[in-house]
Amino acid sequence: MILTSEQRITLHGFNNLTKSLSFNMYDICFTKTKTEREAYIAYIDQQYNADRLTAILKSVADIIGAHVLNISKQDYDPQGSSVTMLVSEGPIEKAPNESFEESPGPLPHAVVGHLNTSHITVHTYPEYHPDEGISTFRADIDVSTCGEISPLKALNYLIRSFDTDIMTMDYRVRGFTRDISGHKLFIDHEISSIQNYIPSEIKDMYHMIDVNVYQENIFHTKCKLREFDLNNYLFGYTKDTLSKEEQLEIEKSVKWEMDEIFYGKNMVFV
Repeated sequence: MILTSEQRITLHGFNNLTKSLSFNMYDICFTKTKTEREAYIAYIDQQYNADRLTAILKSVADIIGAHVLNISKQDYDPQGSSVTMLVSEGPIEKAPNESFEESPGPLPHAVVGHLNTSHITVHTYPEYHPDEGISTFRADIDVSTCGEISPLKALNYLIRSFDTDIMTMDYRVRGFTRDISGHKLFIDHEISSIQNYIPSEIKDMYHMIDVNVYQENIFHTKCKLREFDLNNYLFGYTKDTLSKEEQLEIEKSVKWEMDEIFYGKNMVFV
């Protein structure tokens, strides 16, 4: 649907649309021994502790033009962390046209937008396979806004904030708002794909698949890193310390893990 600027701005009261983005990222590592696995989990816990995640979410709040009202954060034992923010609208009275375009959002300190009461959350999940030497770190981030600017504008920054092998992104617009004539608006911006909010240099790095339900304003995109360098999946050593047979076996194991996450199903390892 194409909306005029008058439709976007001249509403009957508050913009009641709820726009929700779920961003899930996965980092995969081959940890051959218990010592390697524990070192990897400790590294992840330090790299993505509650304080750093809080800083990331504060930047997201800046990007979508929000005031942080309350922060709840927690580091868990033995691993993992969570941060939840309640946010309210920023001081900018009118969102610019770029807020409605299908284009990557700004990075922090280049911020414009309008937001009303909403929330941002992140939870981390380090885990490992009991037998096969694979460790996986997952972070789930949810950004929910009520108002004009879409949380998709935070996606560019979120992707750059994590080392990501696999990404899944879900976006949905719920509810409706009314223009001054009483006409319902079930969405107030153009969108054909989440991919249009990701910069081209990042899209070139990933194989991407869309599953969209346009009539319900539901959009889903999943991404898997195109290039594979085994050194990026070893913790504490490089592939030149391994035999060719070991390299091939580890590469097969890591790629299998990535495919299972990307396609969302268990596959028979042969």
